[in-house]
Amino acid sequence: MAFIKKQAQPSTEQTQSTPETRDCQSLLKQLSSNDSTERRWAARDLVECPECANALMQRLKIETENSVREVILTTLTRMGDPVAIAGMVDCLRSEDAALRNEVVEAMKQLPLEVAPMMLGLLADPDPDVRIFAVNVLESLCHPEVESWLISVITYDAHVNVCATAVDLLGEVGTSNAIEPLEQLKARFNAEPYIQFAADLALRRINEI
Repeated sequence: MAFIKKQAQPSTEQTQSTPETRDCQSLLKQLSSNDSTERRWAARDLVECPECANALMQRLKIETENSVREVILTTLTRMGDPVAIAGMVDCLRSEDAALRNEVVEAMKQLPLEVAPMMLGLLADPDPDVRIFAVNVLESLCHPEVESWLISVITYDAHVNVCATAVDLLGEVGTSNAIEPLEQLKARFNAEPYIQFAADLALRRINEI
């Protein structure tokens, strides 16, 4: 008697993680699924649907599963369009500290796209946003980085913003930053950290 070979059946994980319908509208629906695996796969595949960047941003703001948030940010970074960038900037105002940090890291990967918004971010009324903007500059390979940082330590009135900027100037500053650093020390002559960080930056620049 001949044996009939059974056909292999897809695993439960395969059937759950790769839904049959992958058009943009179906993916948007799956992005709101109660199943985090479905949300994660939907967020990944929505990279082919740039018109859905805003929906991804809205999901990011309420998503509680770290792995899904990571994929959403990866997709938005790959999109890199104005809607995605504007959404990331908006997240810098979030009360969720983890989300803010994740967005800062994502923005660091988009130097060309983020650069046109940098002057606005460095002049934002919220000092926390200005600090996050300086943090983005840390990995922003752009010829204006030193100029932007010098502007911060020259004009920003908030000591914590200036402290963040002077820390970075200690790494990227040139002789152009010497006079502004001296002026910063005079402006915040009662702030020990500013004195320490500025002196450290000046020593490094003079050694170059």
